[in-house]
Amino acid sequence: MKLSFEYGAGLMAAELPDTTDIFIPGETVPDPAYIPEDRLVEETLKSIRNPMGMEPLSELAHKGSKVTIIFPDRVKGGEQPTSHRKISIKLILDELYAAGVEKKDILLICSNGLHRKNTEQEIHNILGDELFHEFWHTHQIINHDSEDYDHLVDLGTTDRGDPVLMNKYVYDSDVAILIGHTQGNPYGGYSGGYKHCATGITHWRSIASHHVPEVMHRKDFTPVSGTSLMRTKFDEIGQHMEKCMGKKFFCCDAVLDTKSRQIEINSGYAKVMQPHSWIMADKRTYVPWAEKKYDVMVFGMPQFFHYGEGMGTNPIMLLQAISAQVIRHKRIMSDNCVIICASLCNGYFHDELWPYLREMYDMFQHDYMNTLPDMNRYGEYFATNEEYIRKYRYCNAFHPFHGFSMISCGHIAEMNTSAIYLCGAQDPGYARGMGLKTRATIEEALEDAKKKFVGPNPNILALPQTFKLGAVHLMMKDDVYEGKGAEDCACAAHMHH
Repeated sequence: MKLSFEYGAGLMAAELPDTTDIFIPGETVPDPAYIPEDRLVEETLKSIRNPMGMEPLSELAHKGSKVTIIFPDRVKGGEQPTSHRKISIKLILDELYAAGVEKKDILLICSNGLHRKNTEQEIHNILGDELFHEFWHTHQIINHDSEDYDHLVDLGTTDRGDPVLMNKYVYDSDVAILIGHTQGNPYGGYSGGYKHCATGITHWRSIASHHVPEVMHRKDFTPVSGTSLMRTKFDEIGQHMEKCMGKKFFCCDAVLDTKSRQIEINSGYAKVMQPHSWIMADKRTYVPWAEKKYDVMVFGMPQFFHYGEGMGTNPIMLLQAISAQVIRHKRIMSDNCVIICASLCNGYFHDELWPYLREMYDMFQHDYMNTLPDMNRYGEYFATNEEYIRKYRYCNAFHPFHGFSMISCGHIAEMNTSAIYLCGAQDPGYARGMGLKTRATIEEALEDAKKKFVGPNPNILALPQTFKLGAVHLMMKDDVYEGKGAEDCACAAHMHH
């Protein structure tokens, strides 16, 4: 069969055996039904007015209340006119105004965490015309700055000893509202809930307590699950913030489908709302589909996706993207599984976005750096580099510590595969420098893998469009994914198929 895989700005064609299975999110197995557009306002409002485990905004806020509304950056969840951010923030503002809150007392914060600060145009795209023009020109929309020590507050550590430094505007506000997405994420199961505050409005030292090898290379991290140590730390950090602030976050999270449409809206206290939102999200995200384990997984990557232009060509970022597929799909991979990935890999690092990755890549080539975790001891050195920090603060670059979470992730592909082939690289040395095998075409890579790793008749899974659509976590057909577990929310519905 002839298939096309993402590659640079176009596609790479490949002829694969007719026995190849194909999975396309939202298509091969349909998502649960999304809320029709004409009912979105009504459903979102119903959720906001009936929050789980806490009072509604009409009781939390009043004249004189200072309110922060924290929304995710462009990496997460949809920019269509009916996106969750656009609809929920408008309705929340109506509730706040009705309760007597004045516009001057509201601050919108983009929770970019260690991601690059979003540009004016990106914030405009995320929020839409109306919200943007209402708040931008009065300086009431800001990006979180994890290096602005005048606007951070040090809350000591969780009981486990993890440092918690958080955004001071949020800490000081009377009402803190988190707009999130319950969307499949390789880092701890889902975005949204306590993951949102634990990663989006904190400091690199907080993030260095969970986005590191000792957490990410554990057996509970791959395949992805909502019970990993990483997820537990998100919950502990978020709850520690709440304890220190003396208030609960008011969350409004949407379960999203493959095209970022709302399937369900859940609001309230994250400790109650999060496990509830996972019940529907599990049905969309953990897909019991495979009838056999796969020896070969084939996909391609565009030059531009998730984190930005050059993600599919920068050697460190592209390996992280390969690992994300392993974390999601490990349940259906055979022990000797081989990955074949098409990538332009042309030496385009996009240094403006990731000013430190070229230096990290060069370091990895020398001084007894045999596997990616050997780099980890340099985390603090990079994270405190003044020039890289200035680029994060003033040039819309990623924070230097973000590169270490990428490296921790990148090693997971090597831990769980026999080999990774990169096909179609224009500058293949960069791929080889990350430990990948290089071939000109997908067909050549498959022939080599048959000879060396998987035998003459491997089970092959093709994943076209894997980075263009909201991903799922694939499982064996008879698997039951037991979410966060009944013991946590005493909820039998969690034990669904």
